[in-house]
Amino acid sequence: MKYKEQPTKIEVIGGRVNNLKNINVEIPLHQFVAVTGLSGSGKSSLAMGILYAEGARRYLDSLATYTKRRINQVGRAAVDEVRHIPSALALRQRPDIPGIRSTVGTVTEIFNILRLIFSRLGSPVCPKGHRNAPTIEIAQAMDLTGEQMGKIHCTECGVEFYAFSAEDFAFNSDGACQVCQGLGKVEQLDDSKIIADENKTIADGAIATWQIPGRNWMWRIARELGVRTDIPYRDLTKKEKAIVLHGEERKVPVDVPTSTGRIYHLDALYENAYNAVINSRKTTKSERGLERINSFYHFNTCPHCQGYRIDPTRWQQLVAGKNIVTAEQLTLGELPQYMQAIKDWLPQSMQDLATNLSDELLHQVKPLLKLGLDYLSLARSANSLSTGELQRIQLGRTLRTETTGVLYVLDEPSVGLHPDNVAGLIDIFHQLVNQGNSLVVVDHETAIISAADWIIEIGPGSGSQGGQIIAQGTPLQIKQNSNSLIGPYLTGNAPLLVRPVANRELFSLGQIDLAITQRFNLKDVQVKIPCGFMTSVTGFSGAGKTTLILDALLPALQAQKAHQPIPKWIKQFKGKSIKNVISVDSSPVGKNQRSTVATYTDIMDNLRKLFAQQPQAKSYKYRASHFSYNNKEGACPACGGSGVISLDIQYLPDMVETCSLCEGHRYNQDVLRVKWQGLSIAEILDYSVAELLQQNLFQTEPKIQTTLTTLSQMGLGYLHLGEATPALSGGEAQRLKLTSHLRRQQKGSLFIFDEPTVGLHPQDVRTLLQVFQQLLNKQATIITITHDLDIMANSDYMIDLGPRGGANGGQIVACGTPVDISQNRQSLTAKYLRTQLQLYQK
Repeated sequence: MKYKEQPTKIEVIGGRVNNLKNINVEIPLHQFVAVTGLSGSGKSSLAMGILYAEGARRYLDSLATYTKRRINQVGRAAVDEVRHIPSALALRQRPDIPGIRSTVGTVTEIFNILRLIFSRLGSPVCPKGHRNAPTIEIAQAMDLTGEQMGKIHCTECGVEFYAFSAEDFAFNSDGACQVCQGLGKVEQLDDSKIIADENKTIADGAIATWQIPGRNWMWRIARELGVRTDIPYRDLTKKEKAIVLHGEERKVPVDVPTSTGRIYHLDALYENAYNAVINSRKTTKSERGLERINSFYHFNTCPHCQGYRIDPTRWQQLVAGKNIVTAEQLTLGELPQYMQAIKDWLPQSMQDLATNLSDELLHQVKPLLKLGLDYLSLARSANSLSTGELQRIQLGRTLRTETTGVLYVLDEPSVGLHPDNVAGLIDIFHQLVNQGNSLVVVDHETAIISAADWIIEIGPGSGSQGGQIIAQGTPLQIKQNSNSLIGPYLTGNAPLLVRPVANRELFSLGQIDLAITQRFNLKDVQVKIPCGFMTSVTGFSGAGKTTLILDALLPALQAQKAHQPIPKWIKQFKGKSIKNVISVDSSPVGKNQRSTVATYTDIMDNLRKLFAQQPQAKSYKYRASHFSYNNKEGACPACGGSGVISLDIQYLPDMVETCSLCEGHRYNQDVLRVKWQGLSIAEILDYSVAELLQQNLFQTEPKIQTTLTTLSQMGLGYLHLGEATPALSGGEAQRLKLTSHLRRQQKGSLFIFDEPTVGLHPQDVRTLLQVFQQLLNKQATIITITHDLDIMANSDYMIDLGPRGGANGGQIVACGTPVDISQNRQSLTAKYLRTQLQLYQK
């Protein structure tokens, strides 16, 4: 039988997702394809919005209806046709930040296998303290159901008892410490934070917890109980202080005046200074309120489980000389050796089971080791991981399937990765393709783009100015293509330095001094950071960059501003010249689709006031609230101001349609009758920043005009005022957060940027560096945590940590200017920075 020739490419015909302009493009199958372009040009729309969406949807279409109802489904992409597309798996740009209960072991699912190993292969201890050797019978008993599950007899004394199941070793289930409930920490009210200022009177706010909303008249009840509220707290008697701090919770008659002068006679509940916090925590719903209340608490290591989360009764069971706690402290790199030790320790009758379980565990570990995560311990809190570490764990989960014939779509896999990690990542990409898969990678990292078999470049601009295929071909062809924007960065023909090099002594404007005793992998680390300049903190992934800046320097500065003690792991800190600190990361802006560029900036507030001042609005007695689609006065009654209607059609994907009543404009028709310059407020929100500036529409409205100009200067002119902010890339989100800071002097302000080049094309990085220069011109100090070589090269000063990650990191390897660092033979970063500098100097 003669078979048809297999297809060699995916054909996309008429792609219109987001800003894509009805594109036709062919993506080679069984090759490594890189998709690049400016931020907002349409890269992710092609890769995730068409290729992944269609590949995943068609696979799900083959499943049973019942199964499909249990899976979040993707609707049909806005494309005429996609031919020859395989089933698809995706890795998204922003991994979810794990919760407080998550560890490396749980997010990688390796701890699940380890618990099975301890349950099936362990040596249990009977109630009388006799240790039982592991046997296949014990493992078989764990597979029984009902009351017989895990029931065994002690080989020493014959007593019948239940061996521990896998759930009994889970700190999120039956194995949780009974004191801390598996958190490893216990929280306590911080006595030092209850009293705001003992030199103040209670009436003037001496009791911090009585400043919580709803408790700010508690001092009046204390006065009724005999406490003097008009003298400094320090001068109160012991009895008075006891009433304030520990007084009985009971109803007390009290007179409470209102702001209008009226007096209410209440039978009010008295809450002492401690109960005011405890009770508020039970009833407060808002995140901001909870954050304030939680500031009165501090966490200590649980004294019962010593911070290990697992109940100590489970610690007796051993596997190859280790209990569950010591096994969980192992790093990923130590697990293969431990698995071999387990097999060497067990009797012959258990070898098959041991091989089965250990092979499954190592199957999950293997891709993580390839990605350079050998230094992470299973017990490490997952919320302490860097973005790059979370990204690689997510990638490891994707890669361990080792499938054939799958389309892998990866969005910015180089986020948070040191150049040395990127080299390992490229090796894995080639392995995926060699296994018979197809790979599409959206990235701006030039090393990744250069290593691809085929490049597709989208542009030429961003937003409405993008959405077209401007170049495609092999890396060599792209380098020679005059239309390509990435080409000059692959060849080194683009300018490397785009901001002035420091022309004065680096520490002439002052410095921040920081010394850390021990925090995670940092031990006895001392650094100094120049004020008024741009410093980049670099180093291998997991070297301690995040710990140094976000876990030490940032809280120290915040504590200094709040006149509170600095973290105990900091032995020295001097930073009095810094009065204000702004931490900017790449997390999404806004929580839902109602957050737009206009609402996030001050543009929307000023627009609403402007429209409310129009004669037509006044004749209708419209207030500013009528021009908000988040208020019932202004919102479309059909869609509630969202602009779309979502239809649940059971086992098919939810259908989201533009609201037919307001046609997606969000407002009710009455509000849209009010015009300014002949335009309704909805029509103005449809304009991009650049279009509004070109038309000089707001030249008579300086507040709006200033914000528009700032957005344009930051390279965000292509954004529409009504564009939803949660969908912005990480780099766009960072720049949008800076809009309010570029308008005023920043002397004494420190800006901390965590991975500021997330989602940024090298040309966008140039724009970002110019934004940084604007901040520096306003006398700000800048610190970036970065792996981007262009950011490094344009820095005034660098602090390089390493030499590698985890236990092999945590040291200051080198400090100095970029040129100084590039010549340091001890620095792993120097090797790549030196190559970058040479590329652009040739």
